[in-house]
Formats: sequence, structure tokens, C-alpha cells
Amino acid sequence: MAIQKVGVVGCGLMGSGIAQVAAQAGFTTVTREVSPEIVEKGLKSIDKNLARLVEKGTISEAQKSEVRGRLKGTTALEDLKDCDVIVEAIIEQLPAKRELFAALDALCPSSTIFASNTSSLTITEIATATKRPQRFVGLHFFNPVPVMKLVEVVRTIATDPAVYEEMVAFGAKLGKTPVRAHDSAGFIVNRLLVPYLLDAIRALEEGVGSIEDIDNSMKLGCGHPMGPLTLLDFVGLDTTYYIANIMFEEFRERRFASPPLLKRMVLAGWTGRKGGRGFYDYSDPQKPRAMKF
Repeated sequence: MAIQKVGVVGCGLMGSGIAQVAAQAGFTTVTREVSPEIVEKGLKSIDKNLARLVEKGTISEAQKSEVRGRLKGTTALEDLKDCDVIVEAIIEQLPAKRELFAALDALCPSSTIFASNTSSLTITEIATATKRPQRFVGLHFFNPVPVMKLVEVVRTIATDPAVYEEMVAFGAKLGKTPVRAHDSAGFIVNRLLVPYLLDAIRALEEGVGSIEDIDNSMKLGCGHPMGPLTLLDFVGLDTTYYIANIMFEEFRERRFASPPLLKRMVLAGWTGRKGGRGFYDYSDPQKPRAMKF
């Protein structure tokens, strides 16, 4: 099946990015959100991204207009019924995802391929809400989607091999480097990244080093672009806490267990950069200051 029209459910940070790269890759793209305000906000974000690409000379003004011409926003789920592929990028909660895909399953023809951008839930758990598990995959993009080159293409034990290969090729058409992953909580990246981030918190708890020293050690000693505690603030401590709990439930291994300090920080509302405070204080976003515990 030649993929021509792409649907994206969710027009927030991830959804708008996925919609943008799909439209840039030449696909007619429809992105759906629950309210006109959120749709408008997402489309404005895409417009800003495309304008920056024009300023840099990456694309021309004419190409920008072509991309926007392929992109439509909507609040009606029915507008996705003739899409060849639908990528879900909504809230990271299993009941919400299952409810959405059950509705799409009743709406779309049997040929439509479903994909979830989940970062932590298993694809099988989501796919069982439909009657097409053989046409269901994971497409896990990374933030910011237009910039990050990776996409994890996830297959379940029920995914049709031909569908899977088609989605690997689709990921490449979006300008990404697809990696093949089996359906296991966290897939490849988070399976390796989350224990590393949690261990950094444990090192801080145990007095191995200060916030600055732990971050500088990984930046200067291992060549990482940012230290683990800075990265935690960027990702969101609440997001990390949520993902860690899902992975611990799946594997029951200590390396996925949330450290007490992370739990206390989330309960206190210290969510990281987006909340103004995490391992660093962002009162002055240009000059974050390490917190004292």
C-alpha cells in the first residue's frame, strides 16, 4: 500500500512536530486536537518552525507554502477516516489511548495502519483495544521531532511483518533514521536512559558528588551534551517519575525503581525547567542555579 495521507492525533509538542515532518516529507497530513485553540497553537508552532527554516535557507518561501498547503488541523476525529497511517501522540495514559484507538478502529477502513508515539507503555496493551493488532506498531519519535533524527519502530508479536517493513520505510521517508525495536516497556532508548538518570539521582542522594559535579563529570568525562540532572530537568521530573513507575511495574528490577528523592521532588511540585525548579532553580532561565538539598 502506498502511503499518501497521514493522520496525527494530538497537536501538542510531539504531535505538531510529527505533523510537520510528515507534511515536509510530502504527505497530505491531518492533525486532530480536542479544541480549536489547541489546534491553532500547534499550527502556529509549526509556522514558526518553518519560518526559521526559511531564515536559515534550508527551505524556500515557496516550499514553506507547499508544506502548509499539505497540512490541515481539525477537531473532528472523522476527518482521519481516509488516512493511510494514523500516529497517536496524546496523553501518556493507557485508558485514553485505548479509548482513542477503539474509536478509530470503528471509523477507519481495515487497511489503515495505526501507530502510537508512546515512550513507555507497551504497544500490545494499546493495540488490544482494536481488531487490527496485525496493523499496529509503535513509532516513537524524540523531542524536538523536526530536529531529532531517530525514530524507534516497534513491532509486537502480532504485527504483520510486511506492515512492519512498510513502517520502517515510512520512518525513513520522514527523514529519520529508523531503529527496529521489539515491544518491551521503554523500547531501546528509555530502557537504557531511564536507569542512567535514576542512578544519577541515587548518586546525589548518597553523596557521591554535588549536582554540578555529577553533571560536569558526564559532560566532560563522557562527552554528553548535558549532564543527567540537567537532562532530568529538561525532560520533566514528573515525566521521568511516571515512566520509571511503568517500567518498574513491567520488569520489577531495582534499576527502574524511582529513588525517594525523585518522588519527593515531584510531590513538592518541582517538575524541572517547565515548573521553574528541579535540580536547578530557573528563576533566571539564562543562569540556572543548582539547588541545595
